Amino acid sequence: MPAPVAETRTGLVRRARRIDRVLAETYPDARSELDFDDPFQLLVVTVLSAQTTDKRVNAVRPTLFAAYPDAPSMAAGDRATLEAIIGPLGFFRAKTESLLKLSAALVEDHGGQVPARLDDLVKLPGVGRKTANVVLGNAFDIPGITVDTHFGRLARRFGWTEETDPVKVEHAVGALFAPKDWTMLSHHVIWHGRRICHSKKPACGACPIARWCPSYGEGPTEPDVAAKLVKTEGRA
Repeated sequence: MPAPVAETRTGLVRRARRIDRVLAETYPDARSELDFDDPFQLLVVTVLSAQTTDKRVNAVRPTLFAAYPDAPSMAAGDRATLEAIIGPLGFFRAKTESLLKLSAALVEDHGGQVPARLDDLVKLPGVGRKTANVVLGNAFDIPGITVDTHFGRLARRFGWTEETDPVKVEHAVGALFAPKDWTMLSHHVIWHGRRICHSKKPACGACPIARWCPSYGEGPTEPDVAAKLVKTEGRA
């Protein structure tokens, strides 16, 4: 039996872009599942979303920003009051500390405004490349790839890269797509990871991109079994 033919670089690019096109058709409403009204709100809720659900963050958002609508007010905010508001999210003391330092840095270094440059964002307390790319892509329409746990897992399952370091994944996958597609690509892949391509038991038999996925079969392939694994919402 002949050995399988290795995929060419051109073949990989075409397959990757086909997968994204199908995911775009599957999730036409794909977007950030965190609610926000401006760059400051998006930055804050993204920081708060660590180790909790988007639904919980969205639930405290109105109270949080009614009390602290901007960086200056949050930087001068009362610690106990802030802790009480974000208490339901868990790790509230550490998160309160992060928000106070982050807001203070915005006031001291950027006039209270969220900067629209990656280099500036990642220098802010508690902000890494993932959070920075979320803000750039969704608040400023500046292309960026958001490599969260879902994106990294699916990028490897799709055979787009073997890298495990998020920064290396970002660069490897970014090279397969036009920059203008990076932000929506992130949404498509993350939505798919939350709804169908689960970590422990992907719903392979209900997957719209199964024919282009080299990892097909890691989860149940029977349509009726797989259908029961599909989630209709993301991070509820």
